[in-house]
Amino acid sequence: MKHAIPAFSIAAILFTATVAHASMTLRYYNEDSKDYTWKATCSGSDYSVTFDHSKTSSVSIQGSTPCILHTGNGDVKFTGDAKIHIKNGVVTVE
Repeated sequence: MKHAIPAFSIAAILFTATVAHASMTLRYYNEDSKDYTWKATCSGSDYSVTFDHSKTSSVSIQGSTPCILHTGNGDVKFTGDAKIHIKNGVVTVE
């Protein structure tokens, strides 16, 4: 039993460290004067992602890749961090 507690503690630390790094960052430029909130599905989990109007910024999605961003103009698949451009509601990967 004395050895089980340290082993469990180490396993918990490693699991927490793995989960903490499970995210993806999208650097974006939204050319439209409209905010967009779309659903993203990452490894089976759904997230809501908002892209602010008329600005360059970044958003992080707290799921592991691959991620699919479900927009009004179709789905966009990401396998890691990316730079995107939004114009007229259409997402293009740069």
